[in-house]
Amino acid sequence: MKMNDLPKRKPTRLKNYDYNSEGAYFITICTHNRKNLFGNIVGAIHESPEMNLNSNGIIVDDYIRKSDSRFELKIDKYVIMPNHIHLVVVIEERAIRESPLRKRSLISKAMGYLKMNASRDIHKNGYNDKIWQRSFHDHIIRSEADYLSIWNYIDGNPQKWEKDCFYNE
Repeated sequence: MKMNDLPKRKPTRLKNYDYNSEGAYFITICTHNRKNLFGNIVGAIHESPEMNLNSNGIIVDDYIRKSDSRFELKIDKYVIMPNHIHLVVVIEERAIRESPLRKRSLISKAMGYLKMNASRDIHKNGYNDKIWQRSFHDHIIRSEADYLSIWNYIDGNPQKWEKDCFYNE
């Protein structure tokens, strides 16, 4: 089979959009085959269910927190779920002024850093399979209403886990 015979991957980014632009982005990263790797949702019916991170989830949490200081962006809100993470990432004007020319977007660099380093540390702990699904999903947040809706979605994600499109028993 020649390279030209392989199926073409559908582009995942908005065509002609500068992902180094100032603004907010909603990012979702899934585990490979949506395998539950980061912990589980705990809480009885009358309690508020919440995510209980395992050692893999703690590693991911650590790298999310490190992304703020390593890159000129801000992780404004995030949730780690059993098999995916959601983040609101904000690029501020300062970051654009300090690094105007980039081949890869700041978002791609930060998500690559998170995935690569978390994978390395999880593998050091003995997990030998793939950790992440290829790439990540992004949504450009275009209004305050959109931002608030996403914020609330992230906030309520553990409570709605069994109805989530990523739910996997």
